[in-house]
Amino acid sequence: MEAAASCTAMNRLNFPSTSLPHRLSHHLHPPSSFPPPWKQVNPKVAIFLTFRHNTRTSTLLSIATHCSPKPNTNANSSSNSEQDQNPPGNEPNPSTEFQSLTDKCRSFSPPPSSSPSSSSQIVSCSRGLVLDLGPESSWDSAEVGSPVVKRFLSDDEERWYMWYHGSSGGELDGLDSIGLAVSSNGAHWEREVRSPEHAGLVMRCSKDWWAFDTAGIRPCEVVVMSSSKVRAAGAVYWMYYTGYSSEKVNYLENSLDFDLENPERVCGRSDNGNIFQSLPGLAISQDGRHWARIEGEHHSGALFDVGVENEWDSLFVSSPTVVFHSNGDLRMYYHSFDKEMGELCIGIARSRDGIKWVKLGKILGGRRGCFDECGAVNAHVVRDRKDGKYFMVYEGVDSNGGRSIGFAVSNDGLKEWRRPGEEPVLRPSEGEGWWDNRRVGSPYLVQLEGKESEWRLYYRGVGNEGRTGIGMAVSEGSDIGCFRRWTCFHI
Repeated sequence: MEAAASCTAMNRLNFPSTSLPHRLSHHLHPPSSFPPPWKQVNPKVAIFLTFRHNTRTSTLLSIATHCSPKPNTNANSSSNSEQDQNPPGNEPNPSTEFQSLTDKCRSFSPPPSSSPSSSSQIVSCSRGLVLDLGPESSWDSAEVGSPVVKRFLSDDEERWYMWYHGSSGGELDGLDSIGLAVSSNGAHWEREVRSPEHAGLVMRCSKDWWAFDTAGIRPCEVVVMSSSKVRAAGAVYWMYYTGYSSEKVNYLENSLDFDLENPERVCGRSDNGNIFQSLPGLAISQDGRHWARIEGEHHSGALFDVGVENEWDSLFVSSPTVVFHSNGDLRMYYHSFDKEMGELCIGIARSRDGIKWVKLGKILGGRRGCFDECGAVNAHVVRDRKDGKYFMVYEGVDSNGGRSIGFAVSNDGLKEWRRPGEEPVLRPSEGEGWWDNRRVGSPYLVQLEGKESEWRLYYRGVGNEGRTGIGMAVSEGSDIGCFRRWTCFHI
């Protein structure tokens, strides 16, 4: 692969020593056609973005950040030398064996008399479930969620990617990591098997003590970018994610009558009223599997900090999802807890380059007497290809802490958001034993290319004993405000 330009050498990363080109501001745009992302690539090109030295006292340098070819970027690596990287001739094999998760449509038999207690047991009443927990002892055997789904089309095949978070529930409460599953139809998903316990794993928490993402990472959006400043074989994947640190934030003094639960990352069952501090992060990849963190301007490496005292987002920043509006105009939607109003709210920030962000304030909160009375979290926003309107799906929190999925629409994607009705577009399943009968949330909306009236809604469901899974619902014709859980279709 031809190098985009040459860069300054630094410790742990090898770069040729020459000048650095201008930053990528105003040159980012979605590619006209996506390259087949499921082919393995051994990255050898530097992407020119802002990087900060690991030493906290050093000054910010404009240098190139290298895309690591290792799947667990900044993770448990025994060495940082070139010998740790894949040598020539040992690139990942595109035909790597895959582990099948859903070989056929699940049965819909009545639930057994006793609920399953082991993650290895089959979940009954699994309508809509498309990604279950990993096998026992795997990295995602205790929890999965935060689906981020992309569909790619080529001349001869269709491929779907799903990035998601998972944890094992082992030591340190099983720190969240990020995994990848692939599919040919968006319903039957497979984890790539590198080793039985690490099937699908692509990114771990940071091991740098000063970083904002040492206690958990969860994907929020993947934006496929290309740039006139970068000459590479394909576009670059930009993953925006939530990073959690060990710092605790207390919210009980702020009037909620219930305890926040995941995906806000509670600090253990006995630590009532505390959640882990969270901030937004960015990582890049050339193949969707091997990720390199991009350090923002915050001293912890995050893209930006929480608001100052008395601002609505002064406690934490979570779930940054990004929409490419036009060249030089990206919008980020995120949520926090407004102490003054006593509710969870969604806010917006704008950027010219996807790295430096300017906050514009909150745009959506709770409604008295509705399913989202205590607020809205985990928003996902897409732009309708048919009429250019912005659609938002979000996780609504009711007065008892219950979770359902709501819907809002805006003409410009900024501050004029309206909710068409008072009911959610998807509620938890009714009846004991269903896999998602306790709560549904972390929605992700996909508009099918070439079928503008067809939408899919991926979401995280919670069932008996807190068991989690990832589900899919489909729109009823052209009505995006009405979804039904997927059952089965013939391929």
